[in-house]
Amino acid sequence: MCGRYYIDDEMAREIEKLLQKMDSAGRTGSGLAARLPEEIRQRQGDVYPAGLAPVITGNASGLHLEWQRWGLPGFTKGGVIFNARSETVLEKRMFQDGVLHRRVVIPARWFYEWNRAREKITFLRDDAPILYMAGFYNHYEDGPHFVILTTEANASMKSTHDRMPLILEREELADWLTDDIKTRQYLSQVPVLLSRQAEYEQESFRFE
Repeated sequence: MCGRYYIDDEMAREIEKLLQKMDSAGRTGSGLAARLPEEIRQRQGDVYPAGLAPVITGNASGLHLEWQRWGLPGFTKGGVIFNARSETVLEKRMFQDGVLHRRVVIPARWFYEWNRAREKITFLRDDAPILYMAGFYNHYEDGPHFVILTTEANASMKSTHDRMPLILEREELADWLTDDIKTRQYLSQVPVLLSRQAEYEQESFRFE
């Protein structure tokens, strides 16, 4: 699962580069590359369920960066649904329309998970400064709310948790957001191996 992640200035710079590339190709709104990364810098830190976070959406006019709230309203007062299983998301009436028509990418510098000993572990990529997590969103009276999709943990996560975010490569973002035919393919793919760092460790290491 994924219940907390981190955004920072380095992530903002990478998103700025991505948006500048899209701006030059006419695929984002005017000035978007300069405006939203600065907003990310002002809010850098841990992101929790029910909080606002930057997400990437897409449609026929291109890719867009906006702020959405993390988690769908739950069935209990104050509760939120912030993860959904990629393997069964198309079978759930509550999620089906969103994943078919309103997909989203959630950028993060890293995310956290807790092991059975309640130790906080940080997971990140050692080959890229940013994680792109797949998700979807629904509309509510107070605006759009997003959910992060999870999948079975790969070798880099299994010793800590049996679930992990569904992670996309940068070159897959546009297809995930706009290509309905490829949706099922991405829902079943195995994420890249991640590096991990516990609070008591001096340096991260990679599972091979």
